[in-house]
Amino acid sequence: MYQQMIFVNLAVNDLDASKKFFTELGYEINKQFSDEHCASVVISDTIVAMVMDKQRYADFTKKEIADSTKTSEVLLCLSAESREKVDELVEKALAAGGSPAGETQDHGFMYGRAFDDPDGHTWEIMWMDPAAVQG
Repeated sequence: MYQQMIFVNLAVNDLDASKKFFTELGYEINKQFSDEHCASVVISDTIVAMVMDKQRYADFTKKEIADSTKTSEVLLCLSAESREKVDELVEKALAAGGSPAGETQDHGFMYGRAFDDPDGHTWEIMWMDPAAVQG
């Protein structure tokens, strides 16, 4: 069965620093789709972050590239399998050079925290109790 994927493209200031940050979070770089201007960060079988220097990113848009340290162009949210996994990933991100973003959200059935990566992109990590999801 076909599984739809998402490729999130992010402009970064320092490609090597970005690659280091994401590998410290435990993600792999797919070398087949990476070069001196971009890196393919494999988050899961269906989620890939393409981090690109601004020169390469500009090849895909005619719009001005946002300074993500000053403006918000996107909020990225990843699910986690437990509250502990939320904390684990956010703590790894902070130790790897990320910074806290917002307050911890604890609604009992849903728990989330967020961080900004070194380029200012906000990543929200959240867990939701499967029993709370109505099918």
